Parts: sequence; structure tokens; C-alpha cells
Amino acid sequence: MRMYDIIEKKRDGQELTETEIQFFINGYTKDEIPDYQVSALLMAIYFNDMTDGERASLTKVMVESGDQIDLAQIEGVKVDKHSTGGVGDTTTLILAPLVASVGVPIAKMSGRGLGHTGGTIDKLESIPGFHVEITNDEFIELVNKNKVAVIGQSGNLTPADKKLYSLRDVTATVNSIPLIASSIMSKKIAAGADAIVLDVKTGSGAFMKELEDSEKLASAMVSIGQQVGRNTIAIISDMNQPLGFAIGNALEVKEAIATLQGNGPKDLTELCLVLASHMVVLANQATSTEEARKKLEENLKNGKALEQFKLFLGSQGGDTSVVDQPDTLPQASYQVELPAKVSGTVSKIVADEIGTAAMMLGAGRATKESEIDLAVGIVLHKKIGDDVKQGEALLTIHANSEAIDDVKELLYQNIEISTGKIEAPPLIYGTITK
Repeated sequence: MRMYDIIEKKRDGQELTETEIQFFINGYTKDEIPDYQVSALLMAIYFNDMTDGERASLTKVMVESGDQIDLAQIEGVKVDKHSTGGVGDTTTLILAPLVASVGVPIAKMSGRGLGHTGGTIDKLESIPGFHVEITNDEFIELVNKNKVAVIGQSGNLTPADKKLYSLRDVTATVNSIPLIASSIMSKKIAAGADAIVLDVKTGSGAFMKELEDSEKLASAMVSIGQQVGRNTIAIISDMNQPLGFAIGNALEVKEAIATLQGNGPKDLTELCLVLASHMVVLANQATSTEEARKKLEENLKNGKALEQFKLFLGSQGGDTSVVDQPDTLPQASYQVELPAKVSGTVSKIVADEIGTAAMMLGAGRATKESEIDLAVGIVLHKKIGDDVKQGEALLTIHANSEAIDDVKELLYQNIEISTGKIEAPPLIYGTITK
């Protein structure tokens, strides 16, 4: 078998066999096939797409290129959640204890983040003492005992995907549905979940800006999941503005605690309940999303979800007192309000630029070597459709430097105020199943 023939076949729009896909993935992972040939194949895939069968084969082979987490010793159906990213996306911090509180085992493998804010682990590490450096045996024991635990990502999980992504990044082939879908799903499948709920974002702060593209990506990932034996469902949710109010690591933890206390932002609470309801159904702990939602809402009201969060934090070394005293979380030296220049209705909040402003404050990583400031970020006071008076605060900037004029300017450029009635965008655009 020759790489040349595989490139030629895909260039001409033909379907690759699993054996051919395995040949190119294994050869590239072992440095036996050069970058220039794989680049040519990636471009052929970009223009000619892949069939459902090819996408499933590509995902399966990438899973097999590295470590696979065996969760068989954990009792029950293990359900994972994946978000395609966004600004202020605090859902994992809420979903993990909430879903665990109704008996669903949550064995979560998370990473550190590049971009607007840190990843789930960075956010959790704003809680003193919390750590994810536990062995696989300890991880499994904690999930069986407490129904929830979080561990750091294995260094050798889907190495083929890491190599391919680096090449896609420099060959203008990142934005390809089959390549994105197989990249995301390979990591989720290698992490050992039995079922997967996907939160596919759409809008200005999402990877996919257009709803049609978000639907295509969601369908592709659901199809892959089903073909490789994972019960998979996708929710398409809005990211035309940040989710919730908080953007920044400790700020998002504080907002997650408020949500688990039943006092969170309406949009964040609603999305968590929608995603969690599907997770509970996939775990066979409810026969319908309506039944699941009732259980979840009850556990938000009676405090069980919050107690589950404390149990989770304490079992991994975290200081549980922050749950009752969230102001003990890292706090920035300066809180600066951004006043509205005119009166009217907020008509636009460009989510990814608001995220960039948070990163400029130090809330996220521009490169892998960047240091995150866990205390800084932005807390919105207004969302799309809200009325505002001139001089009223649009948001509060939490900073550890007074030199934030460039941040203010970026924020003003990306929050628009109009006259007349403005409707808030819908939170949920649809659900995609098999």
C-alpha cells in the first residue's frame, strides 16, 4: 500500500477503506509518512468530505493510536459531556455534581485550556488544595464511592489526533467537518464513556459561527458515536453572547456555586438542566427527559447537588469552605465598572471578543506557556435584550492591573446598544439524535 495511491483516491472523491485510513494514521503517528503527503490528503478531505463510514473509521483508528481508559470497574452507565467551547461555559462544574446527585456515575477526564479562560481543571484549581493528580485506581474508587471524580487527561490519549491537529493548524484545514468531528469524538471515546451528550455551540463565540454548520458538525459527531457503539446525542446551544454572567476562572467557580444553590443565571441554569436531563436518560436513571428534569430540579432545591459538589471537592483535596464562603476564592485587586455611553437596549455582545478581553486581563492562555491569573475576568450585568441607561454599568472588569484601557476599548467596540425592542437569541436551537 502506498500513501500516493490513498491521496489520489481521495483527490478523486472516492471512499477510503478502514485499512487505508489505518495505514495513513499509523504511518504518520510513527513518523513513517511525511508531513507533505498527509497535508495533501487533509486538503483532499477538506474539499471532498468523507462518508459516515470513513468518519467512523478515522475516529476508531485515532482512538487506537494511544491509551484508552477502561472504566469497566465503575458501576452503572458512564455518561460524558462535551462542549465545543465558548465564553463563560461553566457547565461541567455544575453538571458533574448535579448529575451525580441522582446516581449517575461521572468519571470526567478534563484538560487545561488555551484561549479565553482556562479549562475545567484550571477553574477547579482556583479552589485551594484541589488536585487532579490521582492514579487511575483512585479515580475509579472515587467514582464508585462518590459518583463523581475528575482526572487530568492522559498524555498519550489519541496521539494521532495531536499530530494531525498541529498539521491542520498550519495547512488551513482546521475547519473541516469530518476532521473536527473525528478529533472531538476520538478523545471522548478513548476516555471510556458508554454514552455522550454533546453541547454544540453556534454563534459569534463558537467555533461554528453559522447554525447550518453547527448542525452539520452535531450530526457528524452523533453519527460517529452511534457507529462506534456509543449512545450519543447533541444539543445545539447559543453562543452569540457569553453563557451566564461570569468569564474567568474563580469568577466562574463562584457562579457555579450560585447555580448549584439555585441562584444562578437563568440561561446557565436552563442549559445545565437540559444537558443533565439527557445524561440521566442515557444512564437509564429516568425514562424521559421530563422525569429526569424533575429529579434534577428537586436536587437543586433540596441542596443535594450542592452537597455532592462539596463531597467531590473534599475527596480531591479541595477546601470545601469556599462553597459556603465563595468570597474566599481568589479575588482581583481592582473591580472597574464599564458604564454605558448611551441609553437603549443591548442589541449585540460579540462573545469571542469579550472572551479575548478576559484573556488580555490574564484569565486565559494565548500559548501553552502562558500563566493564568485565576482571579481576573469579567462579570456581565446586561445581556442581549436588556434595557440600559446611560452611565449604568454594562459589566465589571476584575483586574490585577490598572492599565486596562485597551481592554475597555475592546469591550466598548463589541457591545452594541440600540433603540427599539430587541429580542434575546434563543438558548437552544435543536436536538440531534440517531
